[in-house]
Parts: sequence; structure tokens; C-alpha cells
Amino acid sequence: MTRGRYIAFEGLEGCGKSTHVTRLAEAIGGVTTREPGGTAIGAALRAAMLDTNNTMLSPRAEALMMSADRAQHIDELVVPTLNSGKHVVSDRSAFSSLAYQGYGRLLDIDELKRFNNWAIQGNWPELVIFIDVPVDQLLERLKKRELDRFEREDRSFFERIYTGFHTMATADPQRWLIVDGTPPKEELQATILQGVQDRLGITLS
Repeated sequence: MTRGRYIAFEGLEGCGKSTHVTRLAEAIGGVTTREPGGTAIGAALRAAMLDTNNTMLSPRAEALMMSADRAQHIDELVVPTLNSGKHVVSDRSAFSSLAYQGYGRLLDIDELKRFNNWAIQGNWPELVIFIDVPVDQLLERLKKRELDRFEREDRSFFERIYTGFHTMATADPQRWLIVDGTPPKEELQATILQGVQDRLGITLS
């Protein structure tokens, strides 16, 4: 049996990841999931991390909770699904921790990379699709919804994360696919599908 392919979407809040995770999974017959919160245990961790009342949550505690979610997610859902021959399309991955807790919270990137690699047992996504939308546009989109703990951070936090995603993508161009997130959904979907076919050779369902 051919192992499935592990694809993750990355980007800032409001960039359209969730929409295109669903659309891509439907197009390639894959399974959708998310980090944090792709399992029952992960959902409990996600609720704690997004709760706006948890203002005292430290960056290190946040990073450890994210990696705990990820360890459960990989063991319970991602690896078994890939081993069954199905593709996994995830809304975020371990790269989000490098961006948010590393570049955003200013924790040590190499340290984060080491313990996240341990948590996921080396199972990094084969393809990372970064939906690139300017920070100004994303902040405007956030004004239209009720904000969670992360979404309430200041502009400089999001600018550091945005820089972090671009830094990682530039350093590993074979793994990362940067797509302009500003065109209409159908146009962006076509770009993503073509990119997935070109990079991974996956046929559409």
C-alpha cells in the first residue's frame, strides 16, 4: 500500500487556511484536520490556549501545550491515516510553533525545533502551503470577528510571525509553496491544486 502524503497549510489568522484545507482535501480525497485541536485531547488544549481569560499563560507553557497537542495528533490521527494510504491535509503544523512561539514570542527557534521534532517523531509535512496575505489586510479582516487570545496580540507580533514564515519558506523552498492569498477563492484554489500536483504528483479525486 502506498503511504499517503502529509500536507499542511500555514499563514496568519484570517488568511483563508480553513477554507482551502477543506477544498484541497475534497479534491484529492484526503482527510482534514487541524493543530491544535485535531483530537479530543487536542481540543481541550486548544480551548485553554485560545481562552482570552488565560492572560498569564507563559510563552514556554504555550509552546509545551502546542507540542503536547501535536504529539497526540501525530500518534492518534496523522500517522495512522498516512499509513492507511490516505492523504492528510492539516490546518497548521509544527511550523506554526516555530513561527508563533519562536518568531512571535521570541523563544529560541532551534530549541523549539528540537522538542517539536521529538513530539512528532520526525513527521514533518512533506508540503507546506503558505497563504501569503499582507498583514494590513489580515488585521482588517480580524476586526470583523470575535477575537481569541492569539488574535488579540499587537501588530508587531503578527509582523514577526509573517517574517518568520517567509524566512522558513525561503530556507526550504522544496518543502514550501508560497501562494498569493489575495485573489478570489476559486482562482486561489486552482493555484493550490496545480502546485500540489506539480510538487507531489497527486491526482485529483
